[in-house]
Amino acid sequence: MNEENLVPDAQPENAAGLPEPGTAADQSGSTDFGLSIPAGVDPDLIPYLLAAAEEDSEEDEEDTDLTPEELAAQNLEALRTIVKDTLLAGADPELIAEIMGEADPDPDFADDEEGAALDPREAALDEAEAESAMHALYQQLLNRAPEHDFDPTLDRTKEVFYILGDPQDSYPSVHVAGTNGKTSTTRLASALLEAFGLRVGTFTSPHLESVRERIQVNGTPVSAAEFLAFWDDVAPYIDMVDAKAKEAGGPQISYFEVLTIMALAGFADVPVDVAVVECGMGGRFDSTNVLDSGVQVITPISLDHQQWLGESLPEIAGEKAAIIKDKSVVVVAKQPAEVLPVLEARCEQTDSVMRLQGRDWEVLDRTPGVGGQMVTVRTPAATYQEMFVPLHGAHQAQNAAAALVAVEAMMGGKALPPEVVEAGFLQARSPGRLEVVRRSPTVLVDAAHNPAGVAVMREALVETFPSSYLVGVFTAMADKNIEAMLVEAEQILEQLVITVLPGDRAADADQLKEIAEDVFGEDRVHLVEELPEAIDKAVELSDRPTDPSLQRAVVVFGSIYLAGAATTLMRM
Repeated sequence: MNEENLVPDAQPENAAGLPEPGTAADQSGSTDFGLSIPAGVDPDLIPYLLAAAEEDSEEDEEDTDLTPEELAAQNLEALRTIVKDTLLAGADPELIAEIMGEADPDPDFADDEEGAALDPREAALDEAEAESAMHALYQQLLNRAPEHDFDPTLDRTKEVFYILGDPQDSYPSVHVAGTNGKTSTTRLASALLEAFGLRVGTFTSPHLESVRERIQVNGTPVSAAEFLAFWDDVAPYIDMVDAKAKEAGGPQISYFEVLTIMALAGFADVPVDVAVVECGMGGRFDSTNVLDSGVQVITPISLDHQQWLGESLPEIAGEKAAIIKDKSVVVVAKQPAEVLPVLEARCEQTDSVMRLQGRDWEVLDRTPGVGGQMVTVRTPAATYQEMFVPLHGAHQAQNAAAALVAVEAMMGGKALPPEVVEAGFLQARSPGRLEVVRRSPTVLVDAAHNPAGVAVMREALVETFPSSYLVGVFTAMADKNIEAMLVEAEQILEQLVITVLPGDRAADADQLKEIAEDVFGEDRVHLVEELPEAIDKAVELSDRPTDPSLQRAVVVFGSIYLAGAATTLMRM
């Protein structure tokens, strides 16, 4: 790498410095003073809680002006203090090291808690049991309100975190919102931070194959056992808030809210040095907006989820801009003209510094190559030359640049060592983003699920496969702009295979076929409802041309759920 334009004057400071994590016991019950003690409270602390409750009771007898609501508030504050202390009291560092893969266990045997040798087969059985229990928990969580159908409020999430002692405030964070590019930017920023030796928590959504993908530490999804432990630590307090909401006639905490609580509280318990968190949808009422982040990233905003976020780009931008906190650094990607004033107004309102693409940072040069691209980026602090980013397309170069600017801000705004930046990008991965899941012929999976996303996918495919015969496998949710997505794809696809997915939100086969035929023509559209057969049909169609100079490829797109299903299928 050419470093002549990059001379850092100082090493960046580490963003660490958290209290040690802790554990909680399994004690629960209620007292004569009306105080419920949920599971998870350290038994050694219960006498103190009871004593405090008894004092409150005696005071209540003397002070007739104390209302039941005031008493409940006192009890809640006492509970909050105890839970906060137990959550971050400090776990066995050797156990943490083992969980995080930093220990050096015997290659043949691991010791159980009694010190006896644990046969690898027993360890495998334990892992299988944990995976089964995690799957059962996942099915249970799916019974809650889905992430696309939420009650627009942060109150329930905030209340759970309040009881927990606001663990999400115990580590610095980067918060990422936008319409397209959020997940890739989040993963790229995490990879860069990891390259500095930091322990990084990453929260993304949705997942492709396993819900564990959403919660990662240093690029690795939490294990089934860790996922269960994260749930056990917060479940009693989620139940408390659920019960309160039920009494008031409101909904319980949603599926996505639960995952957010598990992730952000779990990161404090690990502990992580820093977290990079992707918004689920929107921003203002997204459960991740409990973060008081110092750095925010706003990726390109386009029309999507209008029924929840608004019908116009300024309305949608206003919802996403709500993640911008006071006196923060805001990294803003290139935006439509009507979006930028909304973001600028929010930055002015919060006294935040905007780092705008094209003005403060930009991709100066990029050269596509095998497995990715070489990228040169100008940031507010330096110019980083010829860095290899193992992702395809101009949009991924821009995502990498945005991530780099965000990490610069997290590390004090200074130029970063180029060798560390390059190492970080080299380990970056973004599954389901023009991901090759099969060779001969090439089968790619892309999570593009709106017109802007499909347009970006199209440009990347033209660049990556300049002389090719491309066949698409497509489905979409009924609430998406299906015609606009297909108009973008038709420009590069020779044939299109329509498939369908289960679920109430999925578009039905006849609807998809009718729209597709209007765009492609009847002779280029094929309906195969089952995904395995649909991919087989697409592979068959890709073999039709006899020109040996043409590259043959199949691209699966239109829905994140389709991307996940196809990825799982191709890996079987």
